[in-house]
Amino acid sequence: MGTQSHIAGYPRMGPKRELKFALESFWDGKSSAEDLQKVSADLRSSIWKQMSDAGTKYIPSNTFTYYDHVLDTTAMLGAVPPRYGWNGGEIGFDVFFSMARGNASVPAMEMTKWFDTNYHFIVPELGPEVNFSYSSHKAINEYKEAKALGVDTVPVLVGPVSYLLLSKPAKGVEKTFSLLSLLDKILPVYKEVISELKAAGASWIQLDEPTLVMDLDSHKLKAFTEAYSELESTLSGLNVLVETYFADIPAEAFKTLTSLKGVTAYGLDLVRGTKTLDLVKAEFPKGKYLFAGVVDGRNIWANDLSSSLSTLESLESIVGKDKLVVSTSCSLLHTAVDLVNETKLDDEIKSWLAFAAQKVVEVNALAKALAGKKDEFLTKISFPCPLIQFAAELICLNIFPFPQAAGLKGSEHRRATNVSARLDAQQKKLNLPILPTTTIGSFPQTVELRRVRREYKAKKISEEEYIKAIKEEIKKVVELQEELDIDVLVHGEPERNDMVEYFGEQLSGFAFTVNGWVQSYGSRCVKPPIIYGDVSRPKPMTVYWSSAAQSMTSRPMKGMLTGPVTILNWSFVRNDQPRFETCYQIALAIKDEVEDLEKAGINVIQIDEAALREGLPLRKSEQAFYLEWAVHSFRITNIGVQDTTQIHTHMCYSNFNDIIHSIIDMDADVITIENSRSDEKLLSVFREGVKYGAGIGPGVYDIHSPRIPSTEEIADRINKMLAVLEKNILWVNPDCGLKTRKYPEVKPALQAMVAAAKALRTQLASAK
Repeated sequence: MGTQSHIAGYPRMGPKRELKFALESFWDGKSSAEDLQKVSADLRSSIWKQMSDAGTKYIPSNTFTYYDHVLDTTAMLGAVPPRYGWNGGEIGFDVFFSMARGNASVPAMEMTKWFDTNYHFIVPELGPEVNFSYSSHKAINEYKEAKALGVDTVPVLVGPVSYLLLSKPAKGVEKTFSLLSLLDKILPVYKEVISELKAAGASWIQLDEPTLVMDLDSHKLKAFTEAYSELESTLSGLNVLVETYFADIPAEAFKTLTSLKGVTAYGLDLVRGTKTLDLVKAEFPKGKYLFAGVVDGRNIWANDLSSSLSTLESLESIVGKDKLVVSTSCSLLHTAVDLVNETKLDDEIKSWLAFAAQKVVEVNALAKALAGKKDEFLTKISFPCPLIQFAAELICLNIFPFPQAAGLKGSEHRRATNVSARLDAQQKKLNLPILPTTTIGSFPQTVELRRVRREYKAKKISEEEYIKAIKEEIKKVVELQEELDIDVLVHGEPERNDMVEYFGEQLSGFAFTVNGWVQSYGSRCVKPPIIYGDVSRPKPMTVYWSSAAQSMTSRPMKGMLTGPVTILNWSFVRNDQPRFETCYQIALAIKDEVEDLEKAGINVIQIDEAALREGLPLRKSEQAFYLEWAVHSFRITNIGVQDTTQIHTHMCYSNFNDIIHSIIDMDADVITIENSRSDEKLLSVFREGVKYGAGIGPGVYDIHSPRIPSTEEIADRINKMLAVLEKNILWVNPDCGLKTRKYPEVKPALQAMVAAAKALRTQLASAK
């Protein structure tokens, strides 16, 4: 057959976010379901054609989704929580989007990070009473759709064991309930889906089992063996690829994977899973295919094609020439779409990059080279990677590594006074009530506001006009918060399109794209900056706007910054030096900004670390080192402030319980943290005896849903918090920033939040 090429998955939003705009138009009632379906069909056909034209043999289908591929699997299995009122049949948009976003009467399902990426998935809610049934035929429909276009695809499904391991017990189900006990109930649905695909002519199928890279005990590994043994007869007649990604696969998991019944091929991440290569070389089963993930699906640097070809050639002698398939390390969902749309990037920097479309070309160039057809693409390489050439030039100029960051490891960088004494000093200055209210930072980004920023960037309005418009927006946000009687205010961030992009644009060492959008969740896309060089802060970044906002009110105004770990984890990061060195550079830049804000009279400064948990390595053996430098980086940012300056941080949409001690070690004065959408599982860590002495604001309502909570609902949440946290450290706030919401949703939700806090203050005062 010769060496072939494979793409594990592809971005869904479109090169210019076509799907995002179609989704939001549909949600707003401005377009029909048919309009949305047409946009999505056009995107899919374009993607399949692109891969086919590039020569890709194994082209994925069913990787497209209207919200999230795990939610697609929940729909396929008919695992709809009862609160959505589904009565069976094919699941339509109304039920699907209610699960994703909530509706006027019921909240959305929990959303959390997909492994250690910035992509979010909707967490399945399962229990012994769920009646699984084949309720979404999306996989077969997309396969047939591609086939009608002349493209024979590899349908992709989330594997049955990973699906269960990524789920949680539904509300009312014992937390100790074994989700794997449901395996026998979901496998019949998988059999139906696979049988349909086989009958439609599919010759390959891809089952994603990424949890195999985790530290799994023998019971969980046994579940894989049992599941695929049960599926073996159904899989007969198909070539079956089990795909893993994001890390090294442990030795025991590798043995389990390569022993699975009915499986033809194994997809392995050889970019982040460098040790996996040793396992393959030591013991790879004869006659099986290896889908070798040598092209990075998570970063945007051009592939070191010479090195990748060398790796592939070494594997060829082990696996066999006809059984080796060149692949991406994971789905290209995590990269930007196409470099051809970048007309404003510096030409030299652009030459170092490869977005999803270019990675498709890289995969096929490597496949051709391995088959003996060495592409001209390969012969042009004089350095193993353009970024390495750049690093070499910096070393020659004697300006690398960054000198300030190099000396940071000798100190812990802790504030001299303990948090309890600091909180006392801050309370004397701020004079806040019990259960102080605040928001997380951003307020709705209106069409008018986006127009002003867009026109200013395009030089269609003057700087004077821009400043006037932004100040007017800040004034409206300040007046609204005063009207609502919120205690600690924010300026609403009208000057920022994206929290990381805003800071990156003002720091040295960053480059920016025009259309380098990456899906975060649903229709929400981010444009990660590219960190290509040493990072420093040439001048203050937020002091002007924070000072202007503080001058409009006598209430405390928070200075709003993004923390170094979040800037790092939400960027495409240079790969020629350790990530912690880059993080320390960013921390020093943020430290300068914090101290300038304090000098300007800002007494409350929030340094968001929304992505601290996201960067946690998947393997436990690597986690302590990451947490050490990540927490250290945060402490560097505020080591120089006075005791009376209150440092806040914010975290969201991850499982924080397992890193609570590292969160405490950050030594922030106040932490606001997502809580309501995750069913208040954060509170369980305090019920289990963890003592937290700093200020803390577990979110009281979910901002990613248009649903407006009642005062009673929020009061109930606060009471649950008071059962495990001291009243003098508890803050009241939403789960996250409000930029994705509209003012008709935001105002009544915040009114309910403030009313609940005031009612409970009265109760607490009368109970003395």
